[in-house]
Amino acid sequence: MKDLMGRAILDYFQNENPEDLQTETSISELDELPVEYLFRGFEEMNKIEQKALKLAHGKVLDIGAGAGSHSLYLQNERKLDITALDISPKSIEVCQLRGIQKTVVQNMLEFSGETYDTILLLMNGTGIFQSLNVIDIYLQKLHSLLNKNGQILIDSTDILYMFDTDEDGGVLIPANGYYGELDYIVHYKGESEDPIKWLYLDFNTLKNAAENNGFKIEKVLQDEDSYLAKLIKN
Repeated sequence: MKDLMGRAILDYFQNENPEDLQTETSISELDELPVEYLFRGFEEMNKIEQKALKLAHGKVLDIGAGAGSHSLYLQNERKLDITALDISPKSIEVCQLRGIQKTVVQNMLEFSGETYDTILLLMNGTGIFQSLNVIDIYLQKLHSLLNKNGQILIDSTDILYMFDTDEDGGVLIPANGYYGELDYIVHYKGESEDPIKWLYLDFNTLKNAAENNGFKIEKVLQDEDSYLAKLIKN
């Protein structure tokens, strides 16, 4: 991993000639992602993020913390015990520079030792699951990190709207695999990361997977094609 996302975040924070990130997927063209967006405050966040941050309580683990905006709000405004976790060393460096007190550079599957009252996975939190083939591994890991009465707050988007329709209104989706399993590529300053697997889940598919792995699940908020879900242990 070249850590291009982390490099962009660090460049922006240190004002070292940052450029916008470019992202693309196996079903979408190149898109601009302004790095500034990753540093937004609570008022600039979308409804789903704001709702999740309001629902967070107790000891919190922020998985995929990025530049740390969610963690920073929970630590400074909500006064919660928050740990920011990300696989990107440079992103976690920025989290530390921004004043986040507890940080970890690690893949969530390798992280252990503590349990939490709230686990956050935001900005298409289901993406980290990669594919339906391995979603059980991730959900079982999350189950092990959660306190008895804890909650997982996770968001995703049903991307069915991105596919063409036929004359009868049927959606033309790939015959092989689940339509939300995509290849995701990040570009920055002329360099490209290797493609990673990224998973967008419709709510019913997430619901089935969650229930098969020992969770109760409810949809907390729907915002157009995106939603926020809460998972708790059975």
